[in-house]
Amino acid sequence: MLEAQGPSHGCQRRNPGGDPASSTERMLEVRPGLYLGGAAAVEELDHLREAGITAVLTVDSEPAFKAGAGLEGLRSLFVPALDKPETDLLSHLDRCVAFIGQARAEGRAVLVHCHAGISRSVAIVTAFLMKTDQLTFENAYEILQTLKPEAKMNEGFESQLKLYQAMGYEVDISSAIYKQYRLQKVTEKYPELQNLPQELFAVDPTTVSQGMKDEVLYKCRKCRRSLFRSSSILDHHEGSGSVAFAHKRMTPSLMLSPGSQAQCTSYFIEPVQWMEATLLGVMDGQLLCPKCSAKLGSFNWYGEQCSCGRWITPAFQIHKNRVDEMKMLPALGTQTRK
Repeated sequence: MLEAQGPSHGCQRRNPGGDPASSTERMLEVRPGLYLGGAAAVEELDHLREAGITAVLTVDSEPAFKAGAGLEGLRSLFVPALDKPETDLLSHLDRCVAFIGQARAEGRAVLVHCHAGISRSVAIVTAFLMKTDQLTFENAYEILQTLKPEAKMNEGFESQLKLYQAMGYEVDISSAIYKQYRLQKVTEKYPELQNLPQELFAVDPTTVSQGMKDEVLYKCRKCRRSLFRSSSILDHHEGSGSVAFAHKRMTPSLMLSPGSQAQCTSYFIEPVQWMEATLLGVMDGQLLCPKCSAKLGSFNWYGEQCSCGRWITPAFQIHKNRVDEMKMLPALGTQTRK
């Protein structure tokens, strides 16, 4: 059974078994009780005992441990992830940061590791420093690279941590930032998809009797069918003509700004349930009212340019002159046309 031995620096002692690689080469103590390392750090349980580690977070293609003797008392968390820019690490950050924080609060020493200890584990530890110390991505990453000069996460993870910072160090699945991120992740896999994830779609407003306070409902101007709510609008910074084409996916274009669409003639929204049959298996096309078939706008998984110049990927575009805004008044159960 593994027993915590306090905040010892056993990771700096030589392996008594004669392994030429020292524990220092296998693990780095980033904070008291927080270690960073690669797969070599968990090859022998003795290395964990030396450092008093009783919690291990593995971010790799397969778990570090198999069921068997010698693991009693060791708390572990496995996050399946490849070291590729397209890997979704953002969705796991809250769980990983909470695991580290709880382990340390219980007096446990915790090891975060991937295969090489350079990219995936570095991204997780950087996120932990960002949240616990309220640091920007750049400052937290700089601290880690000072301690471990070879640390170098891939550019996809860097972009995701910047989104994590923009969301206030918490993955808010209801935020426009996260919704746009999820849409982009689906777009990367779209040609191979047979079905679109249901969580990708906003609820059809015709199936919900009331909206949230101060929410706006958008209806077809021709037949008055409810189409989407203001919470589905994905705001964006204004672009500048052709220059906006330089803004690729996972760039600061995701740093969305509410109310920044003064020059925009369209709303760019998340997909709504009534669109599902239209979107599946088609890269681009028109968006028609599900009731009267009036043309509302268009969609393109590769993206479209807004009238303000910003390039949006993917794009689900509803022209403003095809819809009416209805102010929701939940308390009274009435609507006021704008």
